[in-house]
Amino acid sequence: MRKVAFLLCTFICIKWSFAQDPHFSQFYASPLTLNPAFTGKFEGAFRVAGNYRNQWPTINRAYQTSTVSADFHLLPNVLSYRDTWGVGVMGFTDKSSAGALNFNYFSVSTAFHKGLDEDGYHQLGLGFQATYANMIINTSQLKFEDQLTSNGFTGVTQEMFNGMSLKKNYMDVNAGVLYTASTTDKNNFYAGVSMYHITRPKQQFTTGPLYLLDPRITVHGGGYVPFGFNNTFHFSGLYSSQGGASETVIGGSVQFPVSEEGVEKPTSFYAGAWMRLKDALIPYIGLEYSDFRLGVTYDINVSSLKTASQSRGGIEISLIYINRPSGSKGIPCPKF
Repeated sequence: MRKVAFLLCTFICIKWSFAQDPHFSQFYASPLTLNPAFTGKFEGAFRVAGNYRNQWPTINRAYQTSTVSADFHLLPNVLSYRDTWGVGVMGFTDKSSAGALNFNYFSVSTAFHKGLDEDGYHQLGLGFQATYANMIINTSQLKFEDQLTSNGFTGVTQEMFNGMSLKKNYMDVNAGVLYTASTTDKNNFYAGVSMYHITRPKQQFTTGPLYLLDPRITVHGGGYVPFGFNNTFHFSGLYSSQGGASETVIGGSVQFPVSEEGVEKPTSFYAGAWMRLKDALIPYIGLEYSDFRLGVTYDINVSSLKTASQSRGGIEISLIYINRPSGSKGIPCPKF
């Protein structure tokens, strides 16, 4: 009994004491996990975004993260054309240790973007997000050293758990600010700051140790500019810090139109790469067709972790749909 309890406590301490929030290499394609102020910040009627990440695939289902979100504009015919008010919802799930530990989130966010000039090419946005979180430890998936026999793992220790699941729910609050600017209708630049877990929610399954979730602060920016013959260069970067851990990601890609010039919704191919400093190289390819944009990356470890991961950090897929009515052309917005 004591042995199992000790192992469980050790497992939880290691997992939570040094963990960061789940994150995406394609942070630029997951707007509502990057900054609540991105809510409603797009050209079109509504936006639906989905992301999937499988990290360290050489370790059986080590980390699997996925999210889906939808956001839209409120009162577009009432507000000034220079202002934007957006509302969004998001579902987020993160599974680790072959499904032994599950985190599930449901978020509601809103953001207001105020035009700072006559044309609305400069906007300042403020966003808030409320999140309901559910944590589950599936004890039937836990394996301990004393269960290992010549026939493999013989099953979970029934002495303590009896197959039950440990669950905990909590509420969370996030916020962010975002500044966007354009000099023409063909470029856009943005910079923002976000803070997640402002209220430092409590994480505790039993009457044992109590953990406070550290705030995650992210500074990010990016944009796009035209160059060459009808091509566009997209770039972005971030610095994120949480509980003593941090990451810096920078990079960009080139958008190559492959359809005839003058098409309202051209088909484009994207190619580029990002770098998570001191950790991984992240090649990127993408395809934009009509109102859909698909992106695929694959992390290649270049740090000391490459020995265990065999240089494979994980595959990630993003898909964004933005409903853009024919003939509509709004204020330039961050794109990806």
